[in-house]
Amino acid sequence: MPAPRIRDPSNVREGYLPVPGAQLYFREVGGGSPLVILHGGPDFNHNYLLPDMDRLSSAFRLIYFDQRGRGKSSRGVAPEDVNIESEVDDLDRVRQHFGLSAVSVLGHSWGGLLAMEYATRHPDRVSRLILLNTAPASHADLARFREQRQTAEAENLAKMHAIAVTSEYAEGDIATEAEYYRAHFSGSLRRAEHLEHVVRSLRAHFAPADILKARAIEDRLYAQTWMSSEYDVLAKLRQFKAPTLVIHGDHDLFPLDFARNVARSVSGARLVVLKECGHFAYLERPAEVLDAIVEFFSQC
Repeated sequence: MPAPRIRDPSNVREGYLPVPGAQLYFREVGGGSPLVILHGGPDFNHNYLLPDMDRLSSAFRLIYFDQRGRGKSSRGVAPEDVNIESEVDDLDRVRQHFGLSAVSVLGHSWGGLLAMEYATRHPDRVSRLILLNTAPASHADLARFREQRQTAEAENLAKMHAIAVTSEYAEGDIATEAEYYRAHFSGSLRRAEHLEHVVRSLRAHFAPADILKARAIEDRLYAQTWMSSEYDVLAKLRQFKAPTLVIHGDHDLFPLDFARNVARSVSGARLVVLKECGHFAYLERPAEVLDAIVEFFSQC
C-alpha cells in the first residue's frame, strides 16, 4: 500500500498564541476537519512528528503546538510553571483560539495521556479522541511496563544508564542525548533509517539549557501522574462517551495490553493493531494510519 504524499510545506501556517505566562507556538497545515495533534515526550516538541504526520493533512486540517516550556514554546517558561493542570488548560486555549466548540484530538505516546486527561476533565469539549501509540494510562500499567522491559531490553537499558550518568548527559549535550534515545527506541523501531530519522528530529529547536528545562518539566509531570501510586485515568475514561480510536503497533515500546486496557475503558472504542509496527506508526505505517482515521471520521 503506497504511503500518502506529504503536503507542500508552502501551505503551512504558523504563529504564536499568547497564554498566561507563555507563548505557545502553533503550526497549521491542510484543510477539512480540524485535528489537534499532541506530541509526546513529554520533554520533546512537535518536530519529531514531521514531516511524516503531515501526510494526514491530505484529509484533515492539522493543528500542532509545542507544549509549554518545550521547543518553540520554551521562552520565558520555568519548569515550575508547568503542571498537568497547565497542560490541560493550554490545550483548551488552543481549542478556543481556533474557534472550536469541541475538538478532535490526536495524542501520540505521552500526548495520548495528555489527551485522555483533557477528555476526562472536559468531555463536552472533545468530539473525537484518537490515541496513537499511547503511553500507559495508570501507575499500575507503567510499573508493569518497566518490569517487562527489564527482561526484554536489558541491553538497551544498560546503555541508557551508562549514558545517563555521564557529565555530557547531565549538561544536556545534544549528541549524547541522541545516543541515549537511540538506545531508548532501538527496540521498537525495526528499520535503522526510521530510528535515525526520529533521533535526529527529537531535539530540533532545543539548546542544552532547553533540554535540561524540558527534563525538569518531564519530571514534574511524571510526579503528578505516573509516579503517584493512585494514578489511574482508565477509571475516569469509563464515563467518557465521545467516539474513540486507539491505534497501536504490535511491536510498540508500550505493550499492546495497555492499549487494550484503554480501549476497553471507553464504551464503543475501536482498537486498530498494526502488524510489524513499533512506537511511531505515523512513520512506519502511514497509509494504514491515515485509512484508519479517515474511516473513523466517516463513521462517527
